[in-house]
Amino acid sequence: MEPEKSLIDRVTDQLRQERRNWREQQGRELDLGSRELPSHQAIHDVVDTLCAVLFPMRLGPPDLTKERENHFVAYQLGTVERELTHQAGLELEYADRSQQAASTLQREASGLVAELIGQLPALRRQLDDDVLAAYRGDPAATCVDEVLISYPGVHALIHHRLAHALYRAGLPIIARIIAEKAHSATGIDIHPGATIGRSFFIDHGTGVVIGETAMIGDRVRIYQNVTLGAVRFTEDETGSLTKGEPRHPIVEDDVVIYAGATLLGRITIGRASVIGGNVWLTRSVPPESQISQASLQQR
Repeated sequence: MEPEKSLIDRVTDQLRQERRNWREQQGRELDLGSRELPSHQAIHDVVDTLCAVLFPMRLGPPDLTKERENHFVAYQLGTVERELTHQAGLELEYADRSQQAASTLQREASGLVAELIGQLPALRRQLDDDVLAAYRGDPAATCVDEVLISYPGVHALIHHRLAHALYRAGLPIIARIIAEKAHSATGIDIHPGATIGRSFFIDHGTGVVIGETAMIGDRVRIYQNVTLGAVRFTEDETGSLTKGEPRHPIVEDDVVIYAGATLLGRITIGRASVIGGNVWLTRSVPPESQISQASLQQR
């Protein structure tokens, strides 16, 4: 007669069965030899390293000196290339439906990561514009370095620029991990699919939500608790939500959106418009509009 299993052993067996059931539902084979998905911790470490590479003397280690800056950047880029290639390979293997050889997917991952690394100088220039926009847009800012190292909107935007590049490269899981890292730290939720132009400024930032298909132009400024969301979701013939359809707002250049405003659906906010605080908007507005709660009640 076999001894009765302990509570821990019983729960371990039950969880193993639940994992097996999930894989069967997803049509996936159990591979005991490797991890199935990218690691949250590894991606978090990669992003922290990339932030330090982009701004070594501001976001890098506290003991870094100017004399060692170039060596630090080169060494850390090598670390990022190796680790991110491995994580990207895991995502490509997970998403692969044609059962390509692992070596083929790793070569593809290597190419995608090399492309991202090649974009870093341009991304740094773009982030410089974002930092300047925050400095010029906030009378409380004393210097650009204060903005870079302490503003949550800038922190979220650095992560978004990196996540968006990876999202466009076909690595949406890694991109989403990066986006949620920033979301957890700042309360700013930007989907990595959202397209954001130059000189973007999120002031204060807590509670900001920007959806996957949102498109934001240049020199746009938004405040806390702003939502660029969807108003309705379409379903396919099985009743599942349709993925990827444009469903979030288009915000043109030089728009200001004040705190608490909610903009829903595939509407267009015309160039140089001002959307007042706590406005609920589900229709497009022409360029240079001034929208407030009072103006909407008068319509």
